[in-house]
Amino acid sequence: MGTVFKKTATKPLPDGAKIIVRKGQRFAEWIDAKQKRRTAPVTVGQEGTDRLVITAKTYTAKYRDGAGIVREVATGCRDETAARGRLAELERRAELVKAKVITSDEDAVSDCQQTLLADHIAAFIDHQKAKGVVALRVSNTLAQLRQVAADCRFSTLADMEAGKLERWLLDRQAGGMSAGTRNQYRAAWVTFGNWCIAARPPRLLSNPFAKVPKADEKADPRRKRRALTEDELRRLLDVARRRPLAEYGRSTVRKAKDGPKRKRDTWNMLPLEAEDLDAATNRARERLAKNPALVAEMEALGRERALIYKALVLTGLRKGELASLTVGQLVLDADPPFLTLDAADEKNRQGSTIPLRADLAEDLRQWLADKAKAVQSQAKGLAGHVLRLPTAGGAPCEAWSLPPDTRLFDVPHGLVKILDRDLLVAGIARRVESSPGKWKIDKRDERGRTVDVHALRHTFGTLLSKGGVAPRTAQAAMRHSTIDLTMNVYTDPRLLDVAGAMEALPALPLGTDSSSTSAAMKATGTDESTSSRFAPGFARNIGDSRKLGSIRDRQASWEDTDSQRQETQKTAEKHGVSSGFLQWALVDSNHRPLPCEDTGSASECVARQDVAPTPSPVCTRVCTSEAENAHADAPADADLALIIERWPRLPADVRRRVLRAVQTRKE
Repeated sequence: MGTVFKKTATKPLPDGAKIIVRKGQRFAEWIDAKQKRRTAPVTVGQEGTDRLVITAKTYTAKYRDGAGIVREVATGCRDETAARGRLAELERRAELVKAKVITSDEDAVSDCQQTLLADHIAAFIDHQKAKGVVALRVSNTLAQLRQVAADCRFSTLADMEAGKLERWLLDRQAGGMSAGTRNQYRAAWVTFGNWCIAARPPRLLSNPFAKVPKADEKADPRRKRRALTEDELRRLLDVARRRPLAEYGRSTVRKAKDGPKRKRDTWNMLPLEAEDLDAATNRARERLAKNPALVAEMEALGRERALIYKALVLTGLRKGELASLTVGQLVLDADPPFLTLDAADEKNRQGSTIPLRADLAEDLRQWLADKAKAVQSQAKGLAGHVLRLPTAGGAPCEAWSLPPDTRLFDVPHGLVKILDRDLLVAGIARRVESSPGKWKIDKRDERGRTVDVHALRHTFGTLLSKGGVAPRTAQAAMRHSTIDLTMNVYTDPRLLDVAGAMEALPALPLGTDSSSTSAAMKATGTDESTSSRFAPGFARNIGDSRKLGSIRDRQASWEDTDSQRQETQKTAEKHGVSSGFLQWALVDSNHRPLPCEDTGSASECVARQDVAPTPSPVCTRVCTSEAENAHADAPADADLALIIERWPRLPADVRRRVLRAVQTRKE
C-alpha cells in the first residue's frame, strides 16, 4: 500500500536567528531579505549543531511499481487528496504491468510525457557531450532544437508531432532556407527522437519524426565548390605571401569636397590590385623604413598564410584539422616524412597518418626553425636547448626547440575572409557592386561555383585524379568512407583531360571502301587480328547473345591432329620451355587463338630465324613481357593447354619471334 508525504530537508540557521520554544518544540525565528518575520522548526544535525527543518510544499507519492521496486514520484500536488488520487493512478499502472497488460517500457514512457521538454533536451545534450561529439556540433544541435521547440510550441514530449515540424520546414523553405540547412534541423529532431527511444528508462516508444521527408539537396544547391587550377594556385600562394606587407603600401586618393570638412577625412585607400602588388610592396618598405620589426612581422605573416594554403592543398586537411596540429605531431626526419592526426581532431574520430611531399616537408622544417628563432629572440633571458632539424641537403640547422604542444600554425578564425581578399588580388575573384555605394567580393565562376577554404580540399582531390592516381588510393588520401564521395563530390571534372580520354576511343569510319576501313581499324587497334592498347578485344558473338553457346567453343574450333600435337611438344622441349609459356604467348587478351596465315612447320621457322620479320603486336607482347612475367611458363587452366596445339598453323613471323624470345630467355 502506497503513501503520500511531504519531503523535508535541513539547512544551517540564518544569521541573526533566535531559538524559541513553543509547546515543547524548538523553533528558529529570523527576519528574511524581504523584512518579513519567519519561523521554522529546529533540529540537531549530525555535527551537533542546530539546523532548520524545511518542508516541501508539494506531496511525494511512495509506492511499489510493477517490477516490485519501491519508487518515489513527485505528484506536484499541494492538496493531500489530489496527491492520493495521483498515487492511486500509479498503483493502478503497477498492477497492469504485473498483469502484463502493458509493458514496463510503456509504463516508463507514461511518466515522461508530462516532463518539460527542456529537461529532456538537456539530458540529450549531456549524452552527446559524453559521446565526445564536437563542441561546435553540440551547440548547433542545441540551438536547432530550441528554435523549433519555441516556434512549434513543443513544451512536453506529448506535444511533439511530425505535422508541426513539416509545416515549420515548409515555412522556412518559403523564406529561402536551403535544403541542406532544413535537413540539418530535421536531423537534429530525428536524432533526439531516436535517443528518447534508446534511453533507459525509455522516454518514447516510437520516433514521431522518423517519417518526415528529407529535402532534395541536389535539386537545391546553394554553394557549389570548384577546384583551383595550377596557375591559380601559384598566383594565390604568391599573393598570400606578399599581401600583408603590400597592404601598407596601397595607393591613396583624395575624397570629393562634398559636405563639411572633417579632420583627416580627406583621402581613401585604393583597393590592392594584382598589377600594383610590386609597387605597393616597395611603397610599404619605404613607409615602414623606420619600423623594420613590423616589416619582418608582416613578411612572416605572409609566409605563414602561403604555407597554410600549401599545406591544405598538398595534404587534404580540413581547416579545423590543420589548426589542431602541433609541433609534436610532425615527423620530418622519416622517409617519407609524415604527420599524425589525433582521433579527437579528425572528423571521423579515427586518427590518421598523412605523408608529406618532400618540398612541403622542407618548407615546414624551415618554418619551424624560423619560428624557434623568433621565440628565442623574444625570450632572451630564458634558458633553452638546441634542436637540430635536418634539411633536404642533409646538413642540420640549429634552432631553439619548440615545445611539442606548440601550434604549428596560427590559423585565424576569419581565414575565409582573408582568402577572399587574396583571391581578389590574385585575379581569381572580382569586386561587384551589391547595392549603391556598397561592394562585395564575387568568387563565382561562369557555372556559379565558388571558392572557399574547403575548396582547397576539393583541389587536392582533383589534382590526385588529374595526376592519374587510382581512385582507391585517392579515397585513402582523402580519408573518405566511400569512393563515390571522392570521385563525384571532391573531383572537379572541369580540370580533367576529358578531351584526351575521348581521343583514346577507336575510330569508326562510315566509308564504303572495305580496304580503307580495314586499314583504319588496324591503325587504331580495333580489328580482330590484334589486341587494342586501350581495351581487350571482344569475344565473337555467334547466334543468340543470351545463350552461353553464343561464345565460340574454343575446344571445338581448335581441334588438331595428333601429329601436330607431337610436333608442338617437341618444339617446346627443344627450346627448354614449358607448354604454359607458349600457351600464354600465342593467344590474344581474350584467350582466343591467333589467326593462321601459314602452315609451315616449327623446324622451318627455326631455319628462317635470320630473316627479318615484320613487326607483330603479339610478338612484341611476348618480347616485352618476358622479363616482367617470370611466372609465364607456369601451367594455366585447361583451356590454355590447347594453345600449343595451334603452333603448326601460326604465321611464320609470329613463330620466329616466339622462338627468338625463347632463345633470349634461355641465355
